[in-house]
Amino acid sequence: MGQPVKRTPMHAWHVSQGASMADFGGYEMPLWYSSAKNEHLAVLTRAGLFDTSHMAVVDVRGPGAHALLQNCFTNDLDACIGKSRRAISNGRCVYGAFLNETGGVIDDGIVYKLSDGRYLVVVNAGMGAKIATHLMANNPSVAATVTDMTDRFGKIDIQGPMAAKILSDVLVDAEKVFDAMPYFSFKGDPQSDCTEEHAVCLKDGTVILLSRTGYTGEFGFELFMAADKTVAAWEAIVDAGKPFGMVACGLAARDSLRGGAVLPLSHQDIGPWPFVHHPWPFALPWTADGTGFSKPFIGDRALLNGQTPCYTYAFVGPDLRKVSTQDPAVVINSTGNDIGRVLTCVSDMGIGYVDQQIFSIASPDRPEGFNPRGLCCGFIKVNEPLETGVQVQLKDNRRTIKVTIVDDIRPDRTARRLMSEMV
Repeated sequence: MGQPVKRTPMHAWHVSQGASMADFGGYEMPLWYSSAKNEHLAVLTRAGLFDTSHMAVVDVRGPGAHALLQNCFTNDLDACIGKSRRAISNGRCVYGAFLNETGGVIDDGIVYKLSDGRYLVVVNAGMGAKIATHLMANNPSVAATVTDMTDRFGKIDIQGPMAAKILSDVLVDAEKVFDAMPYFSFKGDPQSDCTEEHAVCLKDGTVILLSRTGYTGEFGFELFMAADKTVAAWEAIVDAGKPFGMVACGLAARDSLRGGAVLPLSHQDIGPWPFVHHPWPFALPWTADGTGFSKPFIGDRALLNGQTPCYTYAFVGPDLRKVSTQDPAVVINSTGNDIGRVLTCVSDMGIGYVDQQIFSIASPDRPEGFNPRGLCCGFIKVNEPLETGVQVQLKDNRRTIKVTIVDDIRPDRTARRLMSEMV
């Protein structure tokens, strides 16, 4: 018998709104409410609200917390912020992965630095205990305390160009909160209270951590709060979002949005193979010359040795047709050889070609009357290097489609926009 499917604090709300529900990472989660297409386009043009309380949080604290994370996390906490590669500071967060000794991915995640000797690590659904165990197993000095906080927090993501305007109606002193808040920064602490100097609170008194991050490639925020405060916070944001056309979104739109934004899904696009030669080099601590790493970490030698030929690429196809990764779909090169498999194949419904150039429905320079049908896109893993612009075929048991290897997919994404442009 398998483990019973878990539910987030938002489950009853999802069901009451007629969401199509499915098992994801051991949780019963909404796939969509109206349609994946409507929810996808809402995020690109207005805003969408996602229940992400299935994500796990691990608390790492103590005098050895920094050293422990440096050893277990791929990104270099001493050189990871901005183009100048500054050290992580209080209120900043960074993406990376946790590897095994062979360089394979146990899980990816984001490390948040709350203060010296105190971090929160956000990983994927069902992975809190596994990552906590991995950290404790590599904590020989016992100078850090590792606590799996799974299901103790609720998590809500609001994504899209209207996100800040909507949150302004529910945050206490929103103007102050939004001031000096660049991409991959955060404010507040979900384990504090509203009397503390740097607390971030909703108008009903709920204390939150507000992070300028997300999984769509678009401008937005992630909110963490005590699990029992989640429903009230969600409903307050829903009410605030009505004048802006915000909609509740399920995991289908989350998947298609992240695909177009060239963001990986752990255990699908990254997994037990070497975490190298992929579209996410910023998750590794490469030296300036690209020949080594700026720090040692678990799995580093396996990545540098490079004995297993493994290359991951993004692709885009000319229409909405997809192949199934469950068949599984294979990758065929120009000489007809099978060189790998398809990891992700989704439809970004907000993009389309005009004169061989991809535009987004939100592109400021989109042609007049632009109304995209969408393009298929995703990731492949192959055993030989491929150049950008090369065409390959993806083949499952139903169809064969031709796609092009690309460096990027959906243009004019808003995630990195200046806050002053979005409030």
